[in-house]
Amino acid sequence: MSAQHNKIKWDVFYSLGIITLIILSLPPVMDWFHQRGGVRWLHILLISCLVSFVATPPVKYAAFRFNILDNPDARKVHAIPTPLMGGIGIYLAFLISTMNNAIFSRELFAIVIGATIVFISGLLDDAVKLSSRIRLLLQFFAVTVLLANGISIIIFEPGITGIILNSLLTYLWIIGLTNSMNFFDGMDGLATGLSLIISLFIGIVAFQTNQPFLGWLAVAIMGAAIGFLPYNFGPRRPAGIFLGDSGSNFLGFTLSSIAVMGEWSEKSMVSSLVTPILIFSILIYDLIYVTVNRIATGKVSNIREWLDYVGKDHLHHRIANLLGSKRKSVLFIYFLSFTMALNALLLRTADAVSSVILLFQATCILVIVTIAEIAGNKTSKANGR
Repeated sequence: MSAQHNKIKWDVFYSLGIITLIILSLPPVMDWFHQRGGVRWLHILLISCLVSFVATPPVKYAAFRFNILDNPDARKVHAIPTPLMGGIGIYLAFLISTMNNAIFSRELFAIVIGATIVFISGLLDDAVKLSSRIRLLLQFFAVTVLLANGISIIIFEPGITGIILNSLLTYLWIIGLTNSMNFFDGMDGLATGLSLIISLFIGIVAFQTNQPFLGWLAVAIMGAAIGFLPYNFGPRRPAGIFLGDSGSNFLGFTLSSIAVMGEWSEKSMVSSLVTPILIFSILIYDLIYVTVNRIATGKVSNIREWLDYVGKDHLHHRIANLLGSKRKSVLFIYFLSFTMALNALLLRTADAVSSVILLFQATCILVIVTIAEIAGNKTSKANGR
C-alpha cells in the first residue's frame, strides 16, 4: 500500500513537472523573464531542471528496452543491473535551456558541437563499447573545434610557440577533466553532485565578475544536474539510472570548456588561473593521484592502458573503505569539493600572493585527507576489516 501511495505521489509530481515546463516555454512567459535580465538565470535554471527531470524516465525505459545496462561485477560497487544513458536527459536539458533562452554566440556553438561529439561517443561507448583510442581521438577532435573558435587557455604570449603551448594546455585541461569526471561516475550521485557544485561556483564567480553569459551556461548545467539527481541519488534506494559515459563525459567536457571561456580575476593572471583550479580541485587531485599511483605501481604504462584501467583506487573508493559506507563517501566528497571551491570566491580581487596562499592551503587540506585515509585504510586492513 505504501509503495502504491508513493508511486501515486511521484506520478503527480512528475505531471506537475511537465505542466510547469509547458508553462515556462510559452512565449509570453519567456518574454517576461527575458525582459527582466536579473531573473533570466532563474528561467534557464528551471527549464534545464525540468527538462532533465521529465526526460529521464523515458530514457530509463529505453535503456531497459535496448538492454543498455551497467551489469555488476567485482570491479563495481552496485549490486543490480542499472540503466545507462542518463546523459541523454542532461544533454537535452543543457541544449534546450540555452537555445530556449536565445543564448547564441560563436563560442556557445563551438562548445555545443564539441560537447555533442563527446556525448555521442559516450553514448556509443555505453551501447557498443568503443576502444580507448577512438574515444581519445574524438575528445581530441572536440577540443580542436573549441580551439578553432577561439576558446583556449591563454598563458603564454602570442606567437607560434605561445599558440602551441596554450593549445597543449587546453587539450590537457579539457581532456583530463573530461576523463576525471568519468572516473568519478562510480558511486550513486557522485559525478552528478560534483557537477552541480562545480557549476554552482562557476556561476557565482561569473556573476561576481560580470560575465552573465558564462553564468547562464553554468546555471544550465546546474539545473540539468538538479533534475537528474533524484533518479541518481535516492535517500533509501540505489540509483535507478546512471549517467553513463554519455553523461559524465558531457558534464566534464562542458564544465571544463566554459571554465576556459571565463575571465576569473580583475587583478592578476595568477588569480585567474587559481580560481578554476580550486573549483575543479577534487577532479584534478584524483586525476593526479591515481595517475602517479598506477604508474608507480606498474599498473599502467601508456595512455591507452590509463584510459582502459578500471580499479577501486579512486578517492571515493578509498574514502568508502575508510568510512565503511558509499553514501558517506559521496557526502564527504560533496563537502570537500564545496569547501575547496569556497576559496575561489575570494579571488576576484585577490593579488598573486594571496592566490598562491589559498592554493597552498587547498593543497594542504588534500594532503591531510590523503594521509588520514591512507592511514585509516591500513589500520582497517591490519585489523581484518
